[in-house]
Amino acid sequence: MMKANMSADRLQNHFFYTLKPMIPRRLQLFLRRQIAQHKRKKYAHIWPIDPSSGKPPKDWPGWPDGKQFGLVLSHDVDTRKGYHQVLQLADLEEEMGFRSQFNFVPERYANVDVSLLGELKKRGFGIGVHGLKHDGKLFSCKEIFSESAPRINAYLEEWGTRSFTAPSMMRNHEWMHELDMDFCISTFDTDPFEPQSDGAGTIFPYWVQGRSPGHGFLELPYTLVQDFTLFVILGETSIDLWKLKLDWIASNRGMALLNSHPDYMNFGSGPCQDEEYPAAFYRAFLEYIKSHFNERYWHALPSEVWNFWATHVRPKRIPAERAMPCS
Repeated sequence: MMKANMSADRLQNHFFYTLKPMIPRRLQLFLRRQIAQHKRKKYAHIWPIDPSSGKPPKDWPGWPDGKQFGLVLSHDVDTRKGYHQVLQLADLEEEMGFRSQFNFVPERYANVDVSLLGELKKRGFGIGVHGLKHDGKLFSCKEIFSESAPRINAYLEEWGTRSFTAPSMMRNHEWMHELDMDFCISTFDTDPFEPQSDGAGTIFPYWVQGRSPGHGFLELPYTLVQDFTLFVILGETSIDLWKLKLDWIASNRGMALLNSHPDYMNFGSGPCQDEEYPAAFYRAFLEYIKSHFNERYWHALPSEVWNFWATHVRPKRIPAERAMPCS
């Protein structure tokens, strides 16, 4: 049944991305919002919280230093607008004592300046490759993916990272073993609003085994609803759902991973456009973390989660020489 659902999702996604250029953006958003409201009612029993996803994996050792839960911040940079707002977002996080990973689309909004990547790394932020073109075609068929994989691998090497994030969370874990990565964000615990809506069903990182022993990658599912879905599609005007889910994740000692976008944040004082929300919402979320959980969370980059997993959770299944040092 799962394979049948995935095939249906792929067919629907193929038609959507084929017709997307011919559908006005406002109509796209209107349709998505109508569908989302229907799904919100239909899947209220598993979203935003799927009670079954709180069970830790077998032999889970707990988070470093006895922390209650893990906290990971990630940003997909989807458009040129988002690209030009990366440093504003980095400044906001740095001011508040946080660090995150920025994931760039290599071939969508002109060349990604390696000096920008270097500055982010120097300041303690992480870097990831976010698909290739973000046009909905990467996982549409095996031929397209296999043709794209060498180019993605070239960017992974050039940018000095082993991290990949899947555009629109459309993925095929079996194919993704062709990528030279150690860890990725390509799924979620529960999110019926995504194009490929079958989730991982866990709020913990997990290993995706390859065909040979020791070969595979660590999947870090996002566990907090993405900002575009929350504010643009569902029309929420507060961070209450983020706080609700964070409290639940913390109580279950899981991984709170928020994948958000500078593209949709309004850093100014003027009114928000149709696809924007106040960056003050994101700041308020970080303030909530600091004030309500203080020293109880392990704040880590995706690379640090990978290193923790490689050295403490499955050391026999992952070659030790590929473990990345914590920064």
